Amino acid sequence: MGIELSELQALDIWRRAIVDSVRIDAPDLSARQMAMLLTVYLTPPPHTVRGLSAALNVSKPAVTRAIDRLTELGMVRRKPDESDRRSVLIQRTVKGSVFLREFGEIVVNAAGNQEGADSSGLPGRY
Repeated sequence: MGIELSELQALDIWRRAIVDSVRIDAPDLSARQMAMLLTVYLTPPPHTVRGLSAALNVSKPAVTRAIDRLTELGMVRRKPDESDRRSVLIQRTVKGSVFLREFGEIVVNAAGNQEGADSSGLPGRY
């Protein structure tokens, strides 16, 4: 069962979620970093740079840069792959899990908060 939204309504929900995340001083992740984090948390492991690169159709150096930032923030960790020493596994962390759960709550609240939005999905001032 899907939710019926116009493109503008969906964008307004996204806008409200992003604004709320800025207000609570959550880490400022790029779209690529967020896509990487969501992929690691919402798709079955194992995750590698090569696998994330293929899944997201992004270059391996771009994946590495995103993973570097997520590692600095403690949202993922690197672990040597015991079965292939040349490969590194990208793993979930408690901090990353908490961040995404809280961000999920922000999205749910943004979707439920229709104050200031009309049926077009635009804020009232438009």
